[in-house]
Amino acid sequence: MMVPNNLKYTKDHEWVSIDGDIATVGITHFAQSELGDIVYVEVETLDQTLEKDAVFGTVEAVKTVSDLFLPLSGEIIEFNEDLESNPENVNSDPYGKGWMIKIKVSDVSQYDELLDNEAYASLIGA
Repeated sequence: MMVPNNLKYTKDHEWVSIDGDIATVGITHFAQSELGDIVYVEVETLDQTLEKDAVFGTVEAVKTVSDLFLPLSGEIIEFNEDLESNPENVNSDPYGKGWMIKIKVSDVSQYDELLDNEAYASLIGA
């Protein structure tokens, strides 16, 4: 199970990278493998400011639909539009082409509260 050490993670299986006050968010390799083949990613919260843990969208797989939870408070400033025509990128490259949103973070200190790769690997039993 891939758990890159340069990212932070949530108990809800999202990953986060941060550059200044801009965070990139996607779901983890573990999450996409549990969901199965991703057929649709929906984010209707673009340009909205949400609190940490708010639902920012859904990911639909062949066997289920799952909510996506915002790992950091802030404004959703970008959606990965490639996922509209290629949702399978979440399966094939969850930490690269499968990223979902970018957030202008309102409280960067929240990033330090996320799980590091070792804590996340322990959570998923990897």
